[in-house]
Amino acid sequence: MTETRNGQTDAYGLILEAIDTGLYRPGDRLVESELAERLGVSRTPVREALQRLETQSLLTRDGRSLIVASLDHNQLAELYVVRAELEGLAARLAARHATPEEMRVLREMVDEDRALLSNPKALSRANRRFHKQIHLASHNRYLVQQLDLVHRSMALMATTSLAAQGRGEDALAEHAAIVTAIEARAEDAADEALKLHISKAFVTRLKLDSGSLKRVE
Repeated sequence: MTETRNGQTDAYGLILEAIDTGLYRPGDRLVESELAERLGVSRTPVREALQRLETQSLLTRDGRSLIVASLDHNQLAELYVVRAELEGLAARLAARHATPEEMRVLREMVDEDRALLSNPKALSRANRRFHKQIHLASHNRYLVQQLDLVHRSMALMATTSLAAQGRGEDALAEHAAIVTAIEARAEDAADEALKLHISKAFVTRLKLDSGSLKRVE
């Protein structure tokens, strides 16, 4: 039984990571036998992982097949509203509870991520790490759990808003402002800076989806 649980956890995590990194994109069909072969596990843990992902609405049914879900405009708007509120709270709590070491890590992330401006995919991964660090710095396990759920749904977006021309530079400037507020223990400012960051990302995504912004190749 232990082997099954471990296999299920590994299969779930690996499939989730594949969706998050864009290996499987919205609309892609996931075949149990192919996944089992690729992951090097039996079909049972893969089947259990797929069922779990379906209950979390990360996968949806297309006839008898399971495909990676996609977000319509209303779902996207709802997700960004929730994300802004929860992320703002995380920044507020980080300003209250973050240790000097956590603040230093956040500042170093901002500085180091400037080297990734020409690589939107790498910058997107770095962006997730940055936000995760703020979540952890909130020192509230329940908030971290809820934000994990939100960020899993973010993986259903076909592209990152950081793929828009010029968005990377702006996003890093916004990250720097968030860290400055956290370092100053300015809870209101941290909350507002994080919410503004999410709002600007949402506007960029809407423009990308409408085709009014140029993507970075």
